[in-house]
Amino acid sequence: MGDKPPGFRGSRDWIGCVEASLCLEYFKGPQGRLCHVPRGAGLQGELERLHSHFAGGGGPVMVGGDADAQSKALLGVCLGPGTKAFVLVLDPHCWGAPKTPTELQIAGWVGWREVSTTFDSNSFYNMCLTSCNSEKQLPTQD
Repeated sequence: MGDKPPGFRGSRDWIGCVEASLCLEYFKGPQGRLCHVPRGAGLQGELERLHSHFAGGGGPVMVGGDADAQSKALLGVCLGPGTKAFVLVLDPHCWGAPKTPTELQIAGWVGWREVSTTFDSNSFYNMCLTSCNSEKQLPTQD
C-alpha cells in the first residue's frame, strides 16, 4: 500500500489500528472509523459510543495501545449500574476451526472483562470501529 518501508513486506512485524483501517479501505473491506483515546481511563467516556456502535449493527472493534501492547477485539459492551461496565473481548490471536462458545471461553479466547481492569489507565488506545453498512462517518476524536 506504500505506507511502510519495502522491508516490511513479508515480515512478521505488527500493524496497529490505524494501519488496519488503511487495509480495510485499500482492500474494499468493511468501513473502519478511528477513535483515539489519550489515556485508558478515558475509555469510560467512550462506552456510550461503543454501545451505540454495537446496538446499530456495528462490527468488531479493533483495539491497540502503546503501554498496553495486548491487542484486543471488542465484540460487545454491557453497561451496568453506576460506572461498572464490561466488554466482550476476543483475543485476535485465536485461530483454527471454530469451536463451541464454551470451549472458546474456557480456553480464554473470548470472555466478558471489566473495563476498569482490562485497560491500562496510562496507555493510549486507538480503536477501529468496523461497519459493513454505509452509516455516516463520525469524526475521529483527537
